Amino acid sequence: MKRTVDVLVAEIGSTTTTVNAFNLEGTPIFLGQGMAPTTVLEGDVNVGLKAAIEDLKGKIGDFEYKEMLACSSAAGGLKMTVHGLVYDMTVRAAKEAALGAGANIKLITAGKLRRTDLEKIKEIKPNIILLAGGVDYGDRETALYNGEKLAELKLNVPVIYAGNIENREEIAYIFKEAGQEVYIVDNVYPSIDKLNVEPTRKMIQQVFEKHIITAPGMSRVKELVTGNIIPTPGAVMEACILLYNEIGDLMALDIGGATTDVHSVTEGSEEIQKMTVNPEPLAKRTVEGDLGVFVNSRNLFELWGEEIYKKFANAEELIKNIKPVPTTDEEKEFVLFLAAKAVEIAVKRHAGKMVSYFGPTGKSFYVEGRDLTAVKWIIGTGGVFTRLEGSEELLKNINDKAPGKELYPPSSAKVLIDRDYIMAACGVLSKKYPEEALRLLKNSLGI
Repeated sequence: MKRTVDVLVAEIGSTTTTVNAFNLEGTPIFLGQGMAPTTVLEGDVNVGLKAAIEDLKGKIGDFEYKEMLACSSAAGGLKMTVHGLVYDMTVRAAKEAALGAGANIKLITAGKLRRTDLEKIKEIKPNIILLAGGVDYGDRETALYNGEKLAELKLNVPVIYAGNIENREEIAYIFKEAGQEVYIVDNVYPSIDKLNVEPTRKMIQQVFEKHIITAPGMSRVKELVTGNIIPTPGAVMEACILLYNEIGDLMALDIGGATTDVHSVTEGSEEIQKMTVNPEPLAKRTVEGDLGVFVNSRNLFELWGEEIYKKFANAEELIKNIKPVPTTDEEKEFVLFLAAKAVEIAVKRHAGKMVSYFGPTGKSFYVEGRDLTAVKWIIGTGGVFTRLEGSEELLKNINDKAPGKELYPPSSAKVLIDRDYIMAACGVLSKKYPEEALRLLKNSLGI
């Protein structure tokens, strides 16, 4: 007799498709996980999705499900281009919103779009274009000029406008006249000392869900899915925000085959805030496209230099034959060693730092970037942290790697591991079932 499963959450990745099963009535329960290779190259991701469901049935028995939700990073995930006025202001704010939503940013421009920029946009074929520029009641000309140029491309790509409030009607008119979909949201940088990324972040996910045809067969997946489909990194961010509201300031690391993502949700410490030059969003994501333990493993290998040869006599053989999933003890140890370098560099790039300068009163300091000094929890998710024994140690030593003035989490920060590998799934689940998602997450993290 078939059992009934309340919710399936599919995570359609670039290499692997995972299906998680949950029952939500009473005490929410994680029932199990099925996996299969993602079948983008075969022309239909549904093949991999069905194989993952069959794998799950082999583990928990035959079942029927009431609803299916999903997140996806297949076929490059959510490809975006971002266009603003000044790089350190509106462009940076727009970039924060796009990354927080789970976007893979392919092009960032500041100022008026050049012909070469427009050619690059045509080549990229983004899923969404984010247009910003000007604080409210500030510069109008640049964003309007860029809007006209983007409309002339006739790309049939949805545009989100998150710039100067005074341009809203004109921008809406420009794209309506061109027959192009446009979504107007609050300015991401409404004033010099204020970021407002949340409305844009949420709109990006809504537009992504509406237009999710980025991989072969994704339109059919949309027919199967009864609820939300969001970008996978955006799902992890949703889970981080959900946890922050329950347990406080946190940072999460996800080391993948091609990238390493760092998410943090924190306002930082009051003392540091007084010295901060530029405002930071509450929820921030950085993605390191050159740090991964499979596709980009050679980068990590070379970053270790001679040290890797001292650790592994057959280092060249190991890197030459590296697998998506290590099987032998030596292969696992080698991947952990590469992952340690990914953690070290990704955290350094994510964290802000104290910068000294000499003024009229002598030496002073100001803060540049992300303040992580108030972080209480460091979370590990993804294959490395959930599947390899000893990975927890990589996070316990984060503070030891602070080169000097970097604003790293304190040594008192506690390490948590997403042992069920359900952080992204719970992020998707939280859009409809926040309380149940939180309980499942806390159980997976052991809190």
